[in-house]
Amino acid sequence: MTDGVLPLALSQGDPAGIGPDIAIQAWLKRHELGLPPFLYLGDPAVLQVRARQLELDVTIAESDPANASALFATALPVLPIPTGVDVLAGKPHVANARGTIQAIEQAVSLCLAGEVAAVVTNPIAKSVLYEAGFGFPGHTEFLADLTARATGQALMPVMMLAGPKLKAVPVTIHIPLKDVPGALSEALIVETCRIVARDLKARFGLVSPRLAVAGLNPHAGENGAIGLEDDDIIEPAIRVLRDEGIDAFGPLPADTMFHDDARTRYDVAICMYHDQALIPAKALGFDDSVNVTLGLPFIRTSPDHGTAFGLAGSGFAKETSLVAALQMADRMVRAGSVSV
Repeated sequence: MTDGVLPLALSQGDPAGIGPDIAIQAWLKRHELGLPPFLYLGDPAVLQVRARQLELDVTIAESDPANASALFATALPVLPIPTGVDVLAGKPHVANARGTIQAIEQAVSLCLAGEVAAVVTNPIAKSVLYEAGFGFPGHTEFLADLTARATGQALMPVMMLAGPKLKAVPVTIHIPLKDVPGALSEALIVETCRIVARDLKARFGLVSPRLAVAGLNPHAGENGAIGLEDDDIIEPAIRVLRDEGIDAFGPLPADTMFHDDARTRYDVAICMYHDQALIPAKALGFDDSVNVTLGLPFIRTSPDHGTAFGLAGSGFAKETSLVAALQMADRMVRAGSVSV
């Protein structure tokens, strides 16, 4: 916690949700947990009101990235981003969407400029952002667009849920289940796995990551009896990956991939759709799993939960997943970086 250490940038998320609560609670445990310094991007007035509501004693200091690490030991450093209207815990308002979006934009800008070490994002309410004209399915796609606009480089973001017991990647993300078979392609699976293998080496210190690739259909298609995608799309993709030296294997029946013994055989599960990855990831580590975006030229992590409007200001929100996200971002920073 010394001067000269780049802080992490922590975006506020939806200020009516539990983002302010868990940021305050994490900062209060900074010494106990040995947390890396972070700079909160959001409205300091919201933090002050929420701290009073939670009956927590917090010192809040406006800061820029250069001074945040030095302040962190004695105050929660905040880069001010005003909200559009007064924020009521648990009561989202479309007028606050601009501040939510601006906090993400600023965090990415600071990270690309080398002023912060990584980006950690608090949960957003996509329905509120959509009402304000937000044109992206979620954080992952927005971060990729911001990066592409800033760097002029096209890139492909990959979502990974990472917890103590399981790392899981969905090849397709925020699309209806009925659209998944049409969205899957050999090229998409191959590129997703290339990015995963590369970033697990560079940012998680795995020398030769083992990728277990799930089938799409029950029993991985049962040799074509329950669908052809496993034989026609997934298996050829795995052959390409293995020819490139990537330790990928499958397609595996998804219903036998996630028990204790099976998980010892791989480092990451590559899944074909959102719930195939996220259901086991959250079942095995709901409070301590982290959403990690791979394929970006900077590190981004996030708590693996939503805004939890019903818990905002109640004192019942847990900071566990945010703490895990901060600690994972710090470990990834220390493991090194990778260029896209």
